[in-house]
Order: sequence, then structure tokens, then C-alpha cells
Amino acid sequence: MKKRSLAKKKPLYIVLISVHGLIRGHDLELGRDADTGGQTKYVVELTRALGERGDVERVLLLTRRVVDSQVSPDYAEVFEPLSDKASIVRIACGEDKYLRKEMLWDTLENFSDNVLAYLKSQPRMPDVLHSHYADAGYVGSRLSHQLGIPLVHTGHSLGRNKRQQLLASGIKRSEIEATYCISRRIEAEETTLGAADRVITSTQQEIEQQYGLYDFYQPERMRVIPPGTDLTQFFPPQGDEKKSPIALALERQLAQPNKPMILALARPDPKKNLLTLIAAYGESPALQQAANLVLVAGNRDDIQELESVAKTVWTDILLAIDKYDLYGKVAYPKHHKQEEVAVLYRLAATARGVFVNPALTEPFGLTLIEAAACGLPIVATEDGGPSDIIRNCQNGHLINPLDKAAMAATLLQTLSDKAAWRRLARKGITGVRQFYAWSAHVESYLAVVRPLVEKSEPVTRMALRRRPGTFREQAIFTTLDLNLIGDTASLAPFMHTMHAHRKAIIFGIATGRSLDDALSTLKRYNIPQPDVLITGQGTQIHYAPHLTEDAVWARHIDHLWHRQAVRELLKDVPGLTLQPQSHQSAFKLSYFIDTRVTSANDIRQLLLRNEQAVNVIFSFGQFLDVLPQRASKGLALRWCAEQFGFALEKTLVAGVTGADADMLRGNTLGVVVDNRHLAELADLANIEKIYFSRQAYAAGILEAMTHYQFFADESKAGAAA
Repeated sequence: MKKRSLAKKKPLYIVLISVHGLIRGHDLELGRDADTGGQTKYVVELTRALGERGDVERVLLLTRRVVDSQVSPDYAEVFEPLSDKASIVRIACGEDKYLRKEMLWDTLENFSDNVLAYLKSQPRMPDVLHSHYADAGYVGSRLSHQLGIPLVHTGHSLGRNKRQQLLASGIKRSEIEATYCISRRIEAEETTLGAADRVITSTQQEIEQQYGLYDFYQPERMRVIPPGTDLTQFFPPQGDEKKSPIALALERQLAQPNKPMILALARPDPKKNLLTLIAAYGESPALQQAANLVLVAGNRDDIQELESVAKTVWTDILLAIDKYDLYGKVAYPKHHKQEEVAVLYRLAATARGVFVNPALTEPFGLTLIEAAACGLPIVATEDGGPSDIIRNCQNGHLINPLDKAAMAATLLQTLSDKAAWRRLARKGITGVRQFYAWSAHVESYLAVVRPLVEKSEPVTRMALRRRPGTFREQAIFTTLDLNLIGDTASLAPFMHTMHAHRKAIIFGIATGRSLDDALSTLKRYNIPQPDVLITGQGTQIHYAPHLTEDAVWARHIDHLWHRQAVRELLKDVPGLTLQPQSHQSAFKLSYFIDTRVTSANDIRQLLLRNEQAVNVIFSFGQFLDVLPQRASKGLALRWCAEQFGFALEKTLVAGVTGADADMLRGNTLGVVVDNRHLAELADLANIEKIYFSRQAYAAGILEAMTHYQFFADESKAGAAA
């Protein structure tokens, strides 16, 4: 019945556009450079998969023709068939030689005109255009307007998010513009979002957290279609996995290699949260008895030669293994080949193990799908894409990545119930075939595309309006304790206000809590992750949506910081007691303080006399923190202002204790929110730009917004537009 109904429909002629990178139908040079990666693989596989459909007449992948002795002559061939109905067509785009995508912006009109001429030379016009990435989106927008053909778009990555990541890496705004032409990319993305009839994303989170920052954000036009998975590579165990080289490598590190396996596969990045996983395993004797832990975190020859972040993560991994004395229970191979990833999944499935993704945030979770396709149940972070995967496949459990005890309990439960394990494994294999195989991807894809062609699904048009000026010129920074936390009644309208103005302002939280503690607190109170999260009294800065750490800030504050020397000087000071280890960090020494210490200034003077230039902070009447002299909430805030380009004069800052004083001083719009620790900020009372609210908690911040008429400029801009 289904085949008969398909036959009645007019077969579709689909044109995909992917301008940059090196694209061919065989031996893709994945990883050759930043432009030849997942996107090039995706568009080729989508083209090929569409060509296998009976309800598709023809599919073309249009890309840039490259004539360059430095690359294969394949990329100069104008026409390359992939199958009877699917082909790659290469079209001139400015210079013939291979150029990185950032160098192509001035030639896109040339490419667009050449594509138009080519399409007009064909027997008939395509039914739909599908652009990939911002440059193709710009071309597709022009062609869609010229030809009156529906446009579908996939961004793959977005410029606003990219700019944030580059800023976090320490690259200056001017250098980002010169190297990445990021403003042109963002403008092209806005143009595309305004023109596209449908935007295809991998997850709902991508829609809300990334596209939601754009002026032309139209969620009603967006559809979630997860990418396809190659089931010829990822499949259940065949029985020969234990003979593989990677299996032998694991056996050398494990005392009981035949135990079930808890497998984690991630790059060595703090956001992947591998240390919490090790702690969860190390603090659970039952879990250690039940299974081995296998950590596959990239390839390495010498940890000392790794880049700084990876080196730190690996050092911490080895220290954690030593701390919990996990030798013989944890394997962490130095090398693995790409083709051995699927073997690792099958090895774990053969041993009736589990795959775990404990990341703090996971935009999609491709490894979860790969593991499921191999018959391996999954346990994954509840933040991001994994919730979609587990909802579809019913093959595992979600965890709070910051709750070690719950993580261990969930892993143990998954491993212990053999009947449930078989059910999860079976459902994972079935679910991937149903939702994440290429056949499933194309089925969903055509269900989105066909109504546009047949005009059976209305395309709503919003009144598009661009904001004048730069992206998000205003900012609001607030502390957590006694501001956002303490009164749920006032928190709700505050968060509603933040959401309503999310495209106009940068929302930041500055706290003395550690990153894990802050994230756990945000989760407990249902506070969405802010654009900027300053933790550890200003010693760490992370940026949304993927908690990208500002590594340059860490290097910046390390100047003249001698943590061990400071600790030695303070160890015998009466009235000071070190707080628990969980409150300490590489750039923060935290103490409880009692009445025997007359003031924080006494501590500061003691350290200065001993040639230790530091920042000493007293807060909440009982806590004392010693930081590098370049670190504080206020200095971190100003660093972010420089990185993002927002003006301090347009930044509302809400504080409650002495730790917030330097955030409130200066050119910011300060508000001291009413609370029992006002005495710590009494010397700010006579400063004109600092407002003392009458209301407490988040209500005090809302009161200050009214006092400063904080959103007045935005309202005027909207009225003018």
C-alpha cells in the first residue's frame, strides 16, 4: 500500500548546495583541514541516500570546482556520478585554486550566477534547494528568490556560537574579523534564516540555544532530523572482537579482563566530565566489583607533549586513578585507530557492559547512537541531545552528570539486571535502525521537504526586524546566592524577563561557587545556563552553549600566583580554617574565618609583607578567599566586556556581599540587593551609580531594571524600526 502511494506522487528533483571544502564521492579527505570534515561527509551521504529512493527523480550536489595542482584532479571534474540518479556537479566560483571558506565571500555572487545559468540549462528546474552552511545559505537565498523555489537550510555550525568559542580561546575580536570574516558569516546566516522555508537541525536544543540568538529566529519553520548513522560500520558483535589489537591492548591493563566493561569514549576535555566518572567508580566498591572501567580519550604518545588542556585532563585522570587505587580495574589505552571505535563498542557489548557519556553538556551525542547500533546499552547526561536519543530508542538511562552517587547507582543497576540489559540492547539496535539509520533520516527528510513542494503545509512569515547596532550591546550580571536563590516567587518573573530579552542582552552569573556546584545549583532551581558563567570568585570563566572555558583568562590570572607559598604563610594564622577540598581550586584558597581575625586587610598585609601579591575577599560574614591579584568577579566581568564588546555603561550588575564590591564599582549600573549582609557593602552607599534596592532576591534586580530604565533603549529601537 505504501509503495503504491509513493508511486502516485511526483518524484522530486532536489538540489543540494555545499560550497566549500573538498567534496568527492570516494575517499573523502576527512580532517585534511577545517573545511573538509563532517559536513562534506554528510552532504555526500545524503545525496547518495536520496538517490536510492523511488520517490526521488534526481538529486544533484552542487559544489565549487577546484583546479589546483596542490589537490587531487578529482576536484576539477565538472560532473561525477554517484549513482543512476545522484551526482556531484562542480561549478566555478571565482579563483580556480583551493581556498579556505573565509576567502570565498567575495565570490559567492559569481558562484550563484553560475549555478543559475547551469540550472536554467537543465530540462527542468529543481523542486527544492537545500543549502549547507552559511556560504551556501547565502547562495541558496539568492537562487530561491530568483527562481521562486523553496529553500531548506542546514547550518551545521553557527557564526554567533563560533565567535564566542574563538573569544574564549583568547583570539581578539579584530583578529577574528580579519581571519574568519565572522560578521559577514553572521549576516549571511541572518539572510538565510529570513529566506529559508525550513531549517533542519540535529536537536531541539540547537534550535533554542543557538538559533534562538538570531534576529530572524523562526522556530515554527525549524525541524529536528538527527543525522544518519552508517550501519555497515556500526553493528552488533560478530564473535571475533576479542582477537582485535585494541582488545589485547585493554587486556594488558586489566587484572580481570573478562568482567563487564563500562566504556567511555571522549576527547580529553574538562566538559566531558571524565573525572566525575572516575570518582563515581572509585567511590563505589560494588561498581568496581561488577565491572572494569575503560577510558578512551584520544591518542597520546607523551602526556607532557599534549596541548595544555588535554595535558591537564590526563594528569588529573592519572591522579584520580591513583587516589582511588584503581590499578588493574581501569584501562586507558594510549592509541586507537578510527576503525577500532566500533570494535570497542562491540567488545563492551560482548562483555554485557554499558556505554557512558557523563559530559556536563552534550549537543547531540553521536557516540551514543554508534554504541546503541552495536547493541550496547547507554547511560548519558541529561543535558542536551541524549534525552532525544533515549526517548526515541528506550535503550538506557539519563543521569545528572554532577551527582556521583546517582551515576554509580545507575551504572550498577544497568549492569546488574540481565533481563533489562538484554531488553535495552535489543531496543537500541532497533531504535537506531528506526530513527538514526540513513534510511530513517531520508524518510524524515522527505516528510519535511515534500509538503513544501506540494504546498500542502503553510509556511508562516514573520515580520522580520533587525536590531540596530552590534549584537547584544547590553548585559546583566548577577550573583547566585541571595539574588537568584532564596525566593522562587521572584525568580520566575526575573527569568521570564531574561527570556523575553534573550536576543538583546548578555546574561551572566558570577559566583564564588565552583563550576560543578554552580551547575548543580542552576539545575536544582531550574535556572537556564547563562551566556557567561563566572565561578570560583572570578577565577574561571565559561561561555554558553557548551561551557567553553576561557583558557586565556586562566593564563592571565596565573601571573605572580604562588598557591603553595600562600597556603604555607596562612596555615598557622589563628582564626583561619581551610574549607573542604571541594571548595578549593588551582586559583583559589578558601577559608572559614572567625572573630580572631580582625579584618581581611590583616591577611592581605601579612601576604604582601611576604611578597605575595594577591586578592583577599571577605564575604557572607564568615568566608575568606585568597585569589591571584588579577582575579576577582569584577575583573572577570570586565574581561568578558572586552571579549564580547558590550559597554560597562550598559551593564546592570547585582551584588549582595563584599565579594561583589569590585563588580559594582566603576562604570557599571550597580544594584545592591537588600539582604542581611549589607554592612559589607556599606561604603558603596554614597556612590551615585549604585542603587540600593528595597526588595530582596530577584525582585530587587527587577526593581533596579525599572530604576535604571534598563530596557528603554531596546524599546525605542523597536519603535523606530
